[in-house]
Amino acid sequence: MSSDKMDKVDEQILRAAKEIVVKFIETGRVSPTTFPENFRTIYLAIEEMVSGPVCDLSEEESIVE
Repeated sequence: MSSDKMDKVDEQILRAAKEIVVKFIETGRVSPTTFPENFRTIYLAIEEMVSGPVCDLSEEESIVE
């Protein structure tokens, strides 16, 4: 991927993570003290969904079988 395209993807991931965390703050699921940990977890989850799984799928398939 080009740097320009990657920057746009990163920006979209950041925006989505922000929106999710804001909703969680509004509903009381995230507090200021747990914000850093929760934001990181949400950001990484979205990034993984966009870029593909980090783990080897063959391991997951063997667990399911």
